[in-house]
Amino acid sequence: MKEFKNTRNPILPFDIHVPDGEAHVMPDGKLYIYGSFDDRKDTYCSEKYHVVSTADMEHWTIHDVSFNGKDVPWFYDPNAPKYQGIDWNNLTPFMRKLQEQPQTVPVILEEETEEEEIKSLEEKKNEAPAFLYAPDAIYKDGKYYLYFCMSDNSEGVAVSDRAEGPFTNPIQLPCGGIDPAVFADTDGQVYYYWGQLYARGVKLNPDMISFDEQEIVHNLVTEEEHFFHEGASMRKIGDTYYLVYSDMERGKPTALGYATAESPLGPFTYRGIIIDNAGCDPASWNNHGSIEQINGQWYIFYHRSSRCTRQYRRLCIEPITLNPDGAINEVKMTSQGVGKPFGPGETIYGYQACQLSGTAFIDADKKGGEWITNISKEDAAVFRYVESETGFRSIVVEAEGSGFADIYLNDRLAGSVGIDVEGANQGILSDSEKGPRELKLVFRETEKLRIISVTLYENKDM
Repeated sequence: MKEFKNTRNPILPFDIHVPDGEAHVMPDGKLYIYGSFDDRKDTYCSEKYHVVSTADMEHWTIHDVSFNGKDVPWFYDPNAPKYQGIDWNNLTPFMRKLQEQPQTVPVILEEETEEEEIKSLEEKKNEAPAFLYAPDAIYKDGKYYLYFCMSDNSEGVAVSDRAEGPFTNPIQLPCGGIDPAVFADTDGQVYYYWGQLYARGVKLNPDMISFDEQEIVHNLVTEEEHFFHEGASMRKIGDTYYLVYSDMERGKPTALGYATAESPLGPFTYRGIIIDNAGCDPASWNNHGSIEQINGQWYIFYHRSSRCTRQYRRLCIEPITLNPDGAINEVKMTSQGVGKPFGPGETIYGYQACQLSGTAFIDADKKGGEWITNISKEDAAVFRYVESETGFRSIVVEAEGSGFADIYLNDRLAGSVGIDVEGANQGILSDSEKGPRELKLVFRETEKLRIISVTLYENKDM
């Protein structure tokens, strides 16, 4: 178990990657986040889950392993039931387009500093890792139920007396696919959802570990009508049911969108996008998360990729607003997260950049160092938001390598900074505005440049 304090994005330490966050306030009043766990460079997820909890969105606990795929008996049983997920003989327009397009890999300009052992394909096949994909969890009658899916297309449920687990005695469910979601309606009926490209839903039996296969409702939301990719997550607000999911309206599933209905099994009407993580990393591909209310505030829980891979996805959180008509405003990714804007003299670390353009990406080493690296000419790094009562007058950049960057506040050129020695480099700013603003560094020259941190000041001489 690890405890720490933070209100900034990404929420968790550099070596804890919990994507696909399903957030739930449990009976003890704490918020618990259930997600998969990225710990490999070459593939999504891993064989374990870690639950994250908080009582105040500032003090966090990363609990010990809550569940391990190696403890699932049917994964290694050749006689276990097999269920179909995607129908590969009936591809959707998105999947057909994806297969036709060549998959490009972002160019890494600098040689990697962290050596990693990449195992051969045969070694990976022989290992047959029992990967766990995105989960969800729910409380009922003194027990906590963890619903999970695996790399063999199976789905199951395990049980615990504690919200953080450990979860034991896994039972296979009579369905196949990915990304299970579970929801308890106000009348006590519990529903189960799953699927990719088209979502399915069904009422769970009172035992919480079974359902009638004949009662499954198909195509609750689909790629064609609702831009649904995967990762369904259900909530009820007032009398309206909100289904949040990975949304590919903008070409790939980097957004979280939502659809609403008057019934937990639809029909659903598409309502729009809540957040889009496109631009968090050159290799960013997907998103998966949830919405939840804690202490009177609604939040969107999502993930961002790092290290120029689709993996190493990191948990991030933004406050959201529900309008009187039930619509959810789209929000931008931020660096400040659930905290206040960064103030004068407050260090903003490179890894807290919420948006990057060009070849730049956030990297880390095994010792815990993090920075923006692989920076090319005309690349940009964005930090949202910064705030000053009198205006910022100078900037100090801690970096390695050399370069030159223009500094923008809300897209207005406020100054520049030259970086020609290892360490801190100062630039003068012209700024008199007040209120929260976006800070953007546009790199005009670079030479093996790494950005470790940025600090804004209200005085010229620091």
